[in-house]
Order: sequence, then structure tokens, then C-alpha cells
Amino acid sequence: MTHYLHPAAQKGFSSAAELYQQARPDYPQDIVSWLKNELHLDQDSIVVDLGSGTGKFLPYLKQITPHIIAIEPVSEMLEQLKIVHPDVQTIQANSDEIPLKNEYVDAIVCAQSFHWFANAESLREIHRILKPQGHLGLIWNQRDEQVNWVKAIADLLAQYEGDTPRFHSDLWKNAFNSTEMQQCFDAPTLSTFNQLHTGLVEQVVSQRLLSTSFIAAMPSASQVQMKQQFEKLVYDYTGKQAQDEISFPYRTYAYHYQKLVGQ
Repeated sequence: MTHYLHPAAQKGFSSAAELYQQARPDYPQDIVSWLKNELHLDQDSIVVDLGSGTGKFLPYLKQITPHIIAIEPVSEMLEQLKIVHPDVQTIQANSDEIPLKNEYVDAIVCAQSFHWFANAESLREIHRILKPQGHLGLIWNQRDEQVNWVKAIADLLAQYEGDTPRFHSDLWKNAFNSTEMQQCFDAPTLSTFNQLHTGLVEQVVSQRLLSTSFIAAMPSASQVQMKQQFEKLVYDYTGKQAQDEISFPYRTYAYHYQKLVGQ
């Protein structure tokens, strides 16, 4: 077992767990229908929220089933989850050693998390605890870079991300490309949804971006500088200042994999 957690995740998410809970956007309500129709979840389904963070995805699962297990390796994130969702069963564990029995759960969802543990060890554990024909859902909120000021912010962030795992790199897909994994999971289906995160520029732009792992891991003085750069970019493109309201556009990507019959 590797038990490897990228330094940006360990440092950034442990120091910014409360900010993550407050500043990250929610998910579109349409994701509930997707969970029901694509992952075939119902009130009796046992579901694992793997890499659950502060529990941002839990409200959508709770609309369908009470049988939820939240698994997260970073203790500070898990503490934030427990504050908001004290009724949810939690386990502090890594994705490559999940303390659940074989073929125990109907579905596993990874919301804004799979790119951190996209490796064979984690997929073997996911496969092991899924029931026959069980479902794996990978969900990400992504900034809509078709909007000019959003693209400008993305270009700025790209200068600092280094080797930090990111959804947009598509490197996470490589975990499924081996012969072993192609025999374990079928080809995915993809659904996309649009949404807006509306609030003050300081909240939905600056604070949201400061919760990005590799930004949250920076020294505080550097974070102050980044905040100023974010707000300057927004002002240059939109004329809006920190205390003005803005709508940050997102696209939500939802991938559905199914455990192959007989595997």
C-alpha cells in the first residue's frame, strides 16, 4: 500500500479546511437525478463518499439514501465534515486501504477528489468493496473558461500548480487504461451540467481560489498577493470590485463507471 498524499493536499487542505467548506461552490441539483438514473441509487443503497473532504457532496447523497459512509484522509477536513453532518458515518482512511469488507457497497462517489488518488492501488480497493455490477461516480466542478475573466484567472493559476494533480490535465484517466482495469470497469459515460456560483467577488472568486490546494499551501504573504491579483483581474475584465456581486460560471462533469459482471 502506498499511503501517499500529495504535499499540496496534505498542507493546503489541512490549513484551509474551514475556508474550503465556506468558499467552495455547491453542485447543481440535477446531480441528484444523475445519481438516481445513472448510478441507480435509491433509499436502500449503501454509498461511500471517497475523498469526502468537508462533505460538500453529502447533501445530494442524503436526498436519496441515509446509508452513507464518508471516507477522508485529512483529519482537519473530516472535522469540518462532522460539524456540518454529525449524522453521517465517517472513516479516516486512505483510498488504497479502505477498512470495509468485500462487495459491501452499491456505489462509490468521488466528488472533486479522484485526481488525488488516481492509481491502481486505489482502483483495486474501489473494485474490491463494490458489489457485483456496483457503480463508481467521479464528479468535478470546473471553472467555465469560455468566459474571458475566468480564463484569465485559470492562466494565472496554471503558473503555480506545478505537479499538483488536477482534473483538467486528464492524467487521472490513465489509471483506467491498464489491461487489469479495463477488465474491472466498463467504459465510462459522461454527463455535464452548468451552474453559477453567485456572491461577492471576495467570496466566490478570491476566497474560493485561496482554497485551491497549492495556493492554500503558500505562505500567508503570498496568499495576500494572490488575492490582490485575483481581484485586479476581475476588475480589469468586469469593472467589479471585491464587495460587488458576481456570478462565477462552472461546468460540472460527472463520469459513471460500472464494475464489470463477473469481475
